[in-house]
Amino acid sequence: MSSMLLKEDHLHLSLFKGLTEQQLYQISSLLEPRPLEKQQVIFNQGDIADYFYILLEGKVAIRYKPYDGPVLTIAKILPGGVFGWSAALGRSSYTSSAIALLEGKVYCIADNRLHTICDLPDGTGIIFLERLTGLIAKRLQQTHNEILNILIRGTNCHEEGQGP
Repeated sequence: MSSMLLKEDHLHLSLFKGLTEQQLYQISSLLEPRPLEKQQVIFNQGDIADYFYILLEGKVAIRYKPYDGPVLTIAKILPGGVFGWSAALGRSSYTSSAIALLEGKVYCIADNRLHTICDLPDGTGIIFLERLTGLIAKRLQQTHNEILNILIRGTNCHEEGQGP
């Protein structure tokens, strides 16, 4: 993949915004583009965590199945978002499932390539990791809010400080 393709198609994504042509070239060596079909299961909870994903187009649902309850949609990923970060965190398996809600496109980074990201020259790997960290932190906050809403609905809580 050429860095120019990455730059032209996806420079607007916060992960890539403001990077130099050289940095984009270095990062593009790690990325593998893949199409997504509507309702495609990208990975299941418990699968080997072998890829980290950057959503370029479409919409992805992150679903978690507790051992004692129904499947919960804990996040919806939009273009520019990241998912499958169990692979980035060095976990052996995914803690949730990812399903494409719409046709789209992702960049995948294999877990073994993630380990080489710090080897990118001129601090490019650190810049990329800092941006990934920001996206993951944002997603954690969104997931926190979604789980809180699920708990509020499940316990029949209403307004803050008021009972049912």
